[in-house]
Amino acid sequence: MDTSKLKKFAQFARRTLREQVSAKLALVLSEGSAARRESAMAVKMLEDTIKSHGKEHVIERVAYTWFNRFCALRFMDVNRYTRIGIMSPAEGQFQPEILLEAKMGHLDEEMVPTKTRLQIADLLAGTSPSHDPQGEAYRLLVVAACNAWHQAMPFLFERIDDYTELLMPDDLLSGNSILAYTREAMTPDACKDVEVIGWLYQFYIAEKKDAVFEGLKKNQKITPDDIPAATQLFTPHWIVRYLVDNSLGRLWLLNRPHSRLAEQMAYYIPPEKPETDFLKINGPEDIKVCDPACGSGHMLTYAFDLLYAIYEEEGYDAAEIPEKILTHNLFGLELDERAGELAAFALTMKSRARQRRFFNKRVEPNIIVLKKVNFSLEELDEYMNHVGRDLFTHGLLETLQQFNEADNFGSLIIPKAGNLADVLATLTAKDMASNLFLAETHQRVLSVLRMAEALNPRYTVVVANPPYMGGKGMNARLSAWTKENYPNSKSDLFAMFIERNLDLALKGGAVAMITMQSWMFLSSFELLRSRILNKHTIMSMAHLGARAFDSIGGEVVSTTAFVLENAHKPDYRGAYMRLVDGNSEAEKMEMMAKAIAQGRAA
Repeated sequence: MDTSKLKKFAQFARRTLREQVSAKLALVLSEGSAARRESAMAVKMLEDTIKSHGKEHVIERVAYTWFNRFCALRFMDVNRYTRIGIMSPAEGQFQPEILLEAKMGHLDEEMVPTKTRLQIADLLAGTSPSHDPQGEAYRLLVVAACNAWHQAMPFLFERIDDYTELLMPDDLLSGNSILAYTREAMTPDACKDVEVIGWLYQFYIAEKKDAVFEGLKKNQKITPDDIPAATQLFTPHWIVRYLVDNSLGRLWLLNRPHSRLAEQMAYYIPPEKPETDFLKINGPEDIKVCDPACGSGHMLTYAFDLLYAIYEEEGYDAAEIPEKILTHNLFGLELDERAGELAAFALTMKSRARQRRFFNKRVEPNIIVLKKVNFSLEELDEYMNHVGRDLFTHGLLETLQQFNEADNFGSLIIPKAGNLADVLATLTAKDMASNLFLAETHQRVLSVLRMAEALNPRYTVVVANPPYMGGKGMNARLSAWTKENYPNSKSDLFAMFIERNLDLALKGGAVAMITMQSWMFLSSFELLRSRILNKHTIMSMAHLGARAFDSIGGEVVSTTAFVLENAHKPDYRGAYMRLVDGNSEAEKMEMMAKAIAQGRAA
C-alpha cells in the first residue's frame, strides 16, 4: 500500500480539524450564541468538560472523533456497506449521495428521525432561514447516519446528542472541505483492506508523537495522556504474518497435522521433527488470541483471516463464523480509546466482508480500553452492603483498587484476584438502575472486573508489538511502579511486556512479538534472558536490526521478531534468521521469505 498520500492527508486533517473545531468552540461559547439558546445542556456539558480537562483536551478529542467517523463512513461507502453514500457521491455526481437523494425528497426513514426529516425538508425547501441550507441539511444527515450506526457499532458511533455535534466542522461540501480531502486520500484502491485505517491512525498522531519526543530532549517525561502517541507504531504486514503464522497457525497445525492451513501461511516455519508435546486444542472455539497493546488492531485482523480458514476447514456454517471469531477467539487491550475504537471497527469490517448481514447481529468485538477507575473506601463499603459482602474477597477488593492508574500502567497490571467470571456474572445480573446513588458505582465496578478478567492468564496465543519506552522517558509514577512490579525487565516497557505476555499465555501457549533487539545483548536485561532461556522456549526468531519500519526511517529502532512457547524444552532447536543486512522493509521481507523457503526445502 502506498502510504505517502495517506500520511499527507492524515496530518493535514488533524491540523484542519483542530482549527475548525477551535473556531466552532469560540463561536459556541460566545455570549448570546445560538447554541446557548438552542442547546443549553450541551453547552453546559462542554463548559464542564473544559473546566475539568482543559480546552486543548476538548479540541483534540472532538477533532479526532470526527476524523474517526469520517474515515469510517468513507471506508464503508467505498465498500458498499452503507445503503447510500454518506460521504461519497454517486457515480458522475459531486455532492454526497445522501444529500442528493434528500434534495429529491428521498430520506431513509429508518436512518433519519421524523423531526430531523422535517428540519431537512424545510432547509432544502427554503422555508427555514439559513445562510447555508444545503450545508446545514447535510450536517443533520451525517449526524443522523452516525446515530443510526450506533446500533451496530456503539464503540465508534456514540449517539451524538452533546457538544460533539455543536463542534462539527461547518464546511463539509466545498471542494476544499475535509470530506473532499478524505475522499481523495481514501480511494477505492486504498480501501480494499481495512489496514488503511491503521495507517491513517499512525499518521494522524505522528505530529503529536514528534512533539512528545521533542519534549524528551528537554527532559520532559511522558505523561499518561501522551503514552499512546509516544508508543504507537504500525507493524508492517509481513511481520504480522510471520508472528501470527508461527504462533496461532503453528499451534493449529500441531493439533491438526492434516490441515491445509499452511498453504496460506507464507511465513510459516515447520518444525524440524514431529512434535507430541504441545497445547491440545479441541476445536476452533477453544482458541483465544490476545493482543495486549492492540493499537488499531493489525495483529487481530490477520488472526481473523487465519481463524476464518480454520473454522471453514472444520466445516462450520460460513454465516456463523465471523460472530464466533469475535465472540470466542479475539481479544484486544488498549490504552488509547480512539485506537481501541478503530481496532473494533477493523474487526467489524472484516466480519462484514465475510457476512453480508453481520451488522444485524449486533456483535461487539472484545476490545477492552483500559481506563483509570477510582473508588473511595466509603462508596465501596456502601456498595458491598447493598450487593452482598460475601462476594468481595480480599483479593477482589485489592483488584478494584488496582486500576486507579490504568491509563499509566495499562496491560502491565497483574490483577490480584483471578477467576473473576463468576463474580462478574453475578454482579452483572443485579439491577441497580433504580438506585441513584450506587448505579454509577456499580458500572465502574463492572468496568474494573471486565478489565481484570481480560488481564488474567487464559490465552492460547499472545501476539504484540508492545510500546517501547526506556526509563528516561517514564514519568515518576510509572518509573517507580515498574521497578517494584517488573524488577527483571524494568529498563524498558517492551521488556516488561515480554514478561507480562508470557504470564498471560496458558502453559504451552505461544507468545509472538516484535520488540527492540536490546534485550538480546544488554546486561540490564540479563535476568529477562535468564527467564526466557530457563523457563520458556524460543521457537523461532527473525533478527531484523535497523530499517524494518520504512514509516519511521533510518536507524531509529533496531528490532527482533520472535515466537516463544510458554514451556521449557531444553532440547528444542529453534529457527533463527539474521536479516540485519537488509536496508528496507522490502529487502528484509524478501530475505525472510527466502530463508523460510530454503528451510522448508532442506
